[in-house]
Amino acid sequence: MDNRQAIGSWLSGPRTAAEEAGVDFGYRGEQLGLPEEGPGSIARPGRRLGAIAVDWGLSLLIAYGLITQGYDQATSNWALLVFFLLGALTVGTVGFTPGKRLFGLRVVTVDTGRVSPARALLRTALLCLAVPALIWDRDGRGLHDRLARTVEVRI
Repeated sequence: MDNRQAIGSWLSGPRTAAEEAGVDFGYRGEQLGLPEEGPGSIARPGRRLGAIAVDWGLSLLIAYGLITQGYDQATSNWALLVFFLLGALTVGTVGFTPGKRLFGLRVVTVDTGRVSPARALLRTALLCLAVPALIWDRDGRGLHDRLARTVEVRI
């Protein structure tokens, strides 16, 4: 292997380098028994980010309505509380938040498909910490989803 190939594999990342070496990773969600595309497939990062942005915006709007003094640090704290309650209550009952519904996403469990309120509570608490949501596995699930044994899929 010459230097250009080594640098190219380094720049394109370990997954690309492994695939070039003949390792077959399959598609995202294959290990979970999910389809590659269409309904029931793993939600793509763009949709997930869009959904969380809508939910955060809605939470900010509600928190701003609760605090009449204008936007300040207290509004952000209230927004995080509203975000937590919104996620825990809606995912634990119907399987999606308003943002997820808008983007055609649903949270399901790997085992049964239906998210229990306890799993929704754990998932949302970890999501509010942000760091677990930034660590993904090769299926594209965040650490918060792995620990709660859930997965975000397309409707």
